[in-house]
Formats: sequence, C-alpha cells, structure tokens
Amino acid sequence: MTNFNLNRLVPAYVREFEPYIPSKPDEELKKLYGCRNLYRLNNNENPLGPPPGAQEVIRAFSPPRGAVYPSGDSYYLREAIGRLHGIDPEQVVVGNGANEVIAFVVKAFCQPGDNIITADKTFAVYEWVATFSGIEARLVPLKQERFDDQAMLARVDENTKALFICNPNNPSGTYWDKETLLRFLDSLDGKQIVVVDEAYFEFVENDDYPDGITLIKDYPNLIVFRTFSKMYGIAGLRIGYLAADAAVADMIRRTCVVYSVNGIAQEAALACLNDNTGHIAGTRALVRESRDYLRRELTRLKLPVIAGEGNYLVVKLPGSDTLAYRKLMREGVMIRPMTGFRYPNHIRVTLSRMEAMEAFVAALKKILNM
Repeated sequence: MTNFNLNRLVPAYVREFEPYIPSKPDEELKKLYGCRNLYRLNNNENPLGPPPGAQEVIRAFSPPRGAVYPSGDSYYLREAIGRLHGIDPEQVVVGNGANEVIAFVVKAFCQPGDNIITADKTFAVYEWVATFSGIEARLVPLKQERFDDQAMLARVDENTKALFICNPNNPSGTYWDKETLLRFLDSLDGKQIVVVDEAYFEFVENDDYPDGITLIKDYPNLIVFRTFSKMYGIAGLRIGYLAADAAVADMIRRTCVVYSVNGIAQEAALACLNDNTGHIAGTRALVRESRDYLRRELTRLKLPVIAGEGNYLVVKLPGSDTLAYRKLMREGVMIRPMTGFRYPNHIRVTLSRMEAMEAFVAALKKILNM
C-alpha cells in the first residue's frame, strides 16, 4: 500500500472542472438509437468535404511517410498563409485545430490571478481552457444575441489579460462590423490582448464584416484565429492557425508543442489555400439555400429561429433540447442541444445538403407532433 492521494496532487480548478464528453462514433450511435442512417447536423461540418486538391493530397499520401516527422513549425503552410494575407510568415502560428491555438494564447499571457473576458453564449473552449488552467473566465451576457462591447469593457480590470470575441459568433451567427471592432480596440488602447476568432470568416459575404488580419499592423495587441475545419472541410485532420504581430507571435510560439500538426494536415491545408475550383462559392450557395429553406419551414412551425452568418442556425423548441436530441437521434438526425451553451430548450442545426434539411424538418415535425 502507498500513501497515494490523487486529490492532493490535482489542483482544485482541475478537480472541479466539468469535462466535455464527446459523442460516440456514428456506428455506435446508430446501434444505440436503432437508426439505419444518420445525418450529422451537430458539428457545423461542410457536407461538400475538402476541396478537390486537398482530397487528392489525402489520397496520395504515401504510407511510409507516416514514419517521418512533419515540419515542426508548418514551414511551407505558414509561408502560404503569409503570402495570402500579405504578412510575414513569422506572424503565423499553426496548431492542431483551433482548440490548441486557444490554449497557446492562454498559456502565453495568463497566470493564476489573471482573468479573461468573453461572452456567456459563445464557443465554450475559451472559457474551458481558462478554467482548467486556473484562470478566471468572466462571462458577459450577449445583448440582442450579440457580443456586448460596452459591458465587456466594464469588466476589464488590472488582472485582465485577454478578451475573446467570436466573430461571427457561434452559435448566434451575429458579428461585430468593422466600426464596432475598431471602437473596441481603440477603447482598450493596447492594454490587453484582443483575440478575434474568425472560424467562420469565409461564410460571411457582407461588406461591413471586418477582416481582422488586415488590422494587426495598426493594433499589435490583436490576435486573429482562422481554421481549416469549417469552410475547407478538413476538421478530421485538425488544423488551424493564428495571425498576430511578430513580437506577439514570438511569445506565443514559446508555448507551442512542436510537431503537433501532422504532415497530411499541413499539405491538405496548403492545397485548400491554393484551391481555384469554386469550393467556397459552392459551399456558400449550399448554405444560403439551406438557411432559406429552414427559415421558411421553421416559421411555418411557429418556432423562433436565430439565423445569422455561418453554416448553422439555432431553433427554440417548446420543450427540452436534450429530450429532443434523443428523439431526433431515433429518427436518424443528430443536432446539437444548446443547454451547454446556456441556451436551454434550443438546438443548433448545421446547414447541410437539402436531403439532410428535409430529413431534419420531417423528424422535427414528428417528435413535436406537428
């Protein structure tokens, strides 16, 4: 027998953290819920998959190369990202999905006693990473489904290190226009890091939507996230990046785990950037058609809808979202219950092919007896 005491060794903020429980693989879910087919409308995935060039990279990857370490700092991909945005490749940090990039930033700038500020109904990983790192996460309520810039500024104190803005927001689809973002940055006057998560950047076509990367030269405290998971359809390869001022990126790079981004992901992402097949335009057209269809059908069902930018929308149900999830799963439709996003009785639905949208509407009518 030993005197091993796990609780004594684990910090309280880790012991008390509620872990995220991922869903089972599709085949296990189909057995569990007794459905033959499953429409995945829960993770905002692109039903078109990767662009053709990225598909070819994945097919052509030679198995012996699996024994060789990839570029430790995604050298060629960073060069391509730099060319695309007109910035130095040293301003780019690539990570194993956006979640790792978020962790890089928190580790680089925060220590116990510090805090970050974000919204209460947004991408939860900002809060999670801060919390299990022993950093206070201050959550500001949305205002009319939007990030409330003035309320966020009011929560800033001498221990605030970073503010996280999801633009457009997941799950509400709302966004700050360029004027709002510039006003916010000016108000902070460079005293804190401002992270603008543009995971759904490529889905927004409105002229007033800001390209955060173009603002970094004037606001060196600004960090911008992008991902290849959503528009480019390689979520399974786990790759995203941040762009920042060179000195800021240098500090963040010190917290990185080298070789965390695999070789297939780097090459597929490079092919995504070089795509000229109309993949983005095709995805946008699919999303517009699906959004319009669901808005019409859900309005007919008298169900409130939050439908902004991005490849998703949110529906308010007359009852429990978790119960609706289970019932919809039995019909072969997988959505995201939103209680975990602090939207009780709401579900988020990925905008997908029309076949999937029609299956969702039919299943929803069935479970709501409409």
